[in-house]
Amino acid sequence: MAQFDVHRNTGKQREAIPYVVLVQSAQFDAYRRRVVIPLVRLAALGTVNSPHLNPVFEIENVAVVLHPLEIVSVASDPLGEFVVSLAAEGDRIAAALDELLTRAWG
Repeated sequence: MAQFDVHRNTGKQREAIPYVVLVQSAQFDAYRRRVVIPLVRLAALGTVNSPHLNPVFEIENVAVVLHPLEIVSVASDPLGEFVVSLAAEGDRIAAALDELLTRAWG
């Protein structure tokens, strides 16, 4: 598993959230948990109000939206199969996390 790898969501909400993207640094690979962000179907979300916070990607011909407000730590065992790497989009994902965590707004 590598940072920005996309895995199938095996959870109950897999219809609306077909994928998750791994965002934690490889520095923490020894831990049994992984920090992931859901990739929500654009069709399920409707509109994207903040393209910086919620960039849109296309995976397997499905438009999905990064939803960092739903960031979660999960056990690495139940992560679904690897689908694709978004490493080429890593700057957009990191920028979304910066937008979420910035102290500029208090």
